[in-house]
Parts: sequence; structure tokens; C-alpha cells
Amino acid sequence: MRTPRYQLIADELRTRIDEGGYTAGRLLPSESNLSAEFSVSRVTVRRALEQLRDSGLIDSRQGLGWFVAGDPVRQPIAELDTVEQQLAASGAVSTRRILDFAFIDAPPRVAAVLGEDRVLEVRRVNLADGEPFARVTVWCPEGLGSRFSRRDVEARPFYEILGVRVRGAEQTIGAGAASEADADLLGVPLGSPVLVCERITRSDTGTAVLMSEHVYPGHLTVFSVDLPSVGTGESPAGLRLVD
Repeated sequence: MRTPRYQLIADELRTRIDEGGYTAGRLLPSESNLSAEFSVSRVTVRRALEQLRDSGLIDSRQGLGWFVAGDPVRQPIAELDTVEQQLAASGAVSTRRILDFAFIDAPPRVAAVLGEDRVLEVRRVNLADGEPFARVTVWCPEGLGSRFSRRDVEARPFYEILGVRVRGAEQTIGAGAASEADADLLGVPLGSPVLVCERITRSDTGTAVLMSEHVYPGHLTVFSVDLPSVGTGESPAGLRLVD
């Protein structure tokens, strides 16, 4: 009896995943691309993918496509951490790739937050085990940023080289859709779901010394917060309502 074509495709994709060709969180080729590769209909490809999903090997998200299943990185909202610390805590190897390092006229929102007309802008991609995990843009007042080189920000987090005592940060998190530039950098479809985080870091005097934007593919990370029991008089750690 001949093995069904969808089963052969499922077996081939399973082998690629087992051998590390597709790692956890990695998007699989689109159904149309798989259909062309294996010279079958999309109905046959979908049946193969659904079999792998039923076995817990892959998953799918509306607007994103199919990806290798894996636990997303959990980012607690209770203390000030860097992307590198969060990835290390999850067991991933973290690296970074600097895209732009330049002194620019501050965009209106950045100028309002930092109170500066000229800023250092650093754009980078953070990688987890060699795969894109986040696009990060950091803005720093020119006076502070003039101390740093491109090599400095590539080798170490801003918090380690800033040279001022940091009191903490305000962070807001919202849902978004991947722009063309971010989709290309992060290897996700245009318009696919992303988490967009804005962080304003302040010195111990209350002055804003950094502003940053972090964009994460929606399937790779979750943010968590500890919620105290009702009646304790405590606020959720790291969580507040935004008007």
C-alpha cells in the first residue's frame, strides 16, 4: 500500500525539525511555497501541517503562518532587565547586530521625552540562538551618547556603559502589526502580529536618560506580572493602568 503524499511531506518536515533545520519559533515556508516544493496541492500541504500540529510539533497564528512550536520567552515586568538577560534566563544564546549608529535630530516624541534636540540613535536586531528575536531602537541624549562608539554598543548593553546611576524605567506594551522594514528584519510576514514596547529609563535624579522601542514577533515572547491577592493592599508588581 502506498504511503499517502501528505504523510511523506509530514515525515520530511519532521525530519528537518528534528535535525535542526527549523528551530523552535522558526517560521516554516508558506503553504504556497511548500506546495510548489513538493508539487502538490495546498490541501495536501495543509493536511501534512495539521498532522504535525496535532502531534504538538508545530503551531500556527492568524496572519503569521506556521512555525515550530516552543515555549515563548517569558519576560517578567517586575524589574529592569535587558533583552540579553531575559534571553539568557531562558537558556538561549544572545547576540546582537547593529544596524545604525548615528547622531540625528531627535524625532518629536523622543525630543519631548528626553528634552534634547540632538540624540544618538542606535538600531539593532537581537538574536536568540542565531535567529531574530527583537528589533530594538535606542535614543540617548547627545551629551551622553558622545562617550560611546559603535563597538561599545555592539559589545555591551547601554545600562552597563551609560555612566549614570539608573533609578528605573517606565514601560508600556501594546499590540502592533509588523511594518515592511521590521518584517524583513525579523523574518515574519508583513502585517503579522508583534508586541511593541516603549521604555523610558530614568537616572536617580529622575531625568530621562534613555528611550527605546522594542518590537517582538508575537509568537516568540510573553510578558508576565505577579498579581497579589485581593485585600493585600499591594499593587501588581510592575503593572499600572495607562490613561
